[in-house]
Amino acid sequence: MKIALCQIDTTVGDFAGNVAKVVAFAARARSLGAELAVFPELAVCGYPPEDLLTSRAFLAAHDHALQELGAAVPADLPVLVGCVERNPSAAQGGGRPLHNAVALLHGGEVRIVARKSLLPTYDVFDESRYFEPWQRPQENVVAIAGTRVGVVVCEDGWNDERFFGERHYALDPVERVVAAGAQLVVNLSASPWSLGKETLRQRMVEAAAARHGVPMIYVNLVGGDVELQFDGGSLAVKATGVACQPVLFAEALQIVDTDAPWNEVPPTCAAPPMHHAAIVQGIRAYAEKFGFPRALIGLSGGIDSALTAALAVDALGAANVAGIAMPSAHSSGHSVADALQLADNLGIVCHQLPIEPLRVAFEQALAPVFAGTEPGLAEENLQARIRGTLLMAYANKHGHLLLTTGNKSESAVGYCTLYGDTNGALAPIADLWKTEVWALSRWLNRDGERIPWNSIEKPPSAELRPDQLDTDSLPPYPELDPVLRLLVEEQVPVAEIALRTGMAREVVAELQRKVQASEFKRYQYPPTLRVSERCWSGRRMPVSHRFRER
Repeated sequence: MKIALCQIDTTVGDFAGNVAKVVAFAARARSLGAELAVFPELAVCGYPPEDLLTSRAFLAAHDHALQELGAAVPADLPVLVGCVERNPSAAQGGGRPLHNAVALLHGGEVRIVARKSLLPTYDVFDESRYFEPWQRPQENVVAIAGTRVGVVVCEDGWNDERFFGERHYALDPVERVVAAGAQLVVNLSASPWSLGKETLRQRMVEAAAARHGVPMIYVNLVGGDVELQFDGGSLAVKATGVACQPVLFAEALQIVDTDAPWNEVPPTCAAPPMHHAAIVQGIRAYAEKFGFPRALIGLSGGIDSALTAALAVDALGAANVAGIAMPSAHSSGHSVADALQLADNLGIVCHQLPIEPLRVAFEQALAPVFAGTEPGLAEENLQARIRGTLLMAYANKHGHLLLTTGNKSESAVGYCTLYGDTNGALAPIADLWKTEVWALSRWLNRDGERIPWNSIEKPPSAELRPDQLDTDSLPPYPELDPVLRLLVEEQVPVAEIALRTGMAREVVAELQRKVQASEFKRYQYPPTLRVSERCWSGRRMPVSHRFRER
């Protein structure tokens, strides 16, 4: 059977746009001789629809779009597409009101042929909030073009005990459909990307094909949805090999023939670091889906704002990116020079708005209520908040998307100012540790200087007081980041971290206190583009708690 893997970018709630895209890809698949076209999970409504699934109007629009789609795709081409189905048992106390389902569109008819069994409720997922799990995956087998096709949805393919060494759910839907006679297994997926996910996915699908002895077709969503980035990476695998090279971070239509030998994978072209591709996609998708034609970055001359600006240029083009340098009395001479050099390297406009007159005016206005106190953190943060106000004013006036420039190391320990440098609609690098920021910046300079080398090499500083350095109150980042990874991403006990890293236990304990004390800041942080398995959006900690390790 010739199968079209239709890797598309959908938008949540854009029923007309999603339907038009499926129709266009299906028509192209038919013209290329496909006998089956496969689209991602929940492609009709977009993923993730979240609490829109509780809206009767949304569900009615979905049902209308699905019927419209069934009539619009080529009548002689079977199409599998992810959709929502009402659970007929819900009214009689039979669980949640919906199923995450798959429809077969053929001959102008729409027929539900599969429902999702395994509903993830970890990290960024909360599907049990809306969907009823399907208990009979063995029924998800349908005859298409003379082949018995087993249909599973996303997480249904992630419970192979032999591959993972354990099971997180009681049943394995892939195992069930193969036992029910499936000669081919198709997985419709909307699996968000994190670093290394593309490699793990391919290994998992290859292992399933080898174990079950049938071809495995995996079609994944692509595109950005605020924090979540979908990389595509659709696959067709037999026990003997892979049919096509996965396309990452781009829409794609690939035809595979299950009757042809799949012995070789086409050579892999040199690819940029995956987190670069993910962040660029995320900025572009956010700007497009929210209607921002341009982006704005506050340029400090430091590495974080420089990297954010370079990524914005890669996403939107230099003509659509602007920077503002806002020096104060504590800014070093190289700060403005490095910001201007960055703007020149990237070809973006850079405005200079010195904040010293504003800082003086604010301190004079506050003098009556600050009387009798020593200058300190409040005065330092005032500078960041002045800058944040100027950035927001410019963004509002000129219709720019303000990008927050903080990294994961700083937000982990609270080294960021609410309503100051945390201002912005999107945080592109807030899931990158400081050491990753440096590494990605050096990679961007591989063919010549884009980010000034001085911004990369100079000691990090917030420059909110004279001669300030990050190392005044933090360990050097190469020592700090491995500890923060263990604290934040793995929640390893303090004593064990001290043993594993060699950092003094009291220093690790102090860092843990900083992480815990900063939860309220992260709660108010702008949406962060997810590149790790444990981004802030998937780390659900109480904002207020008193648990402390002893």
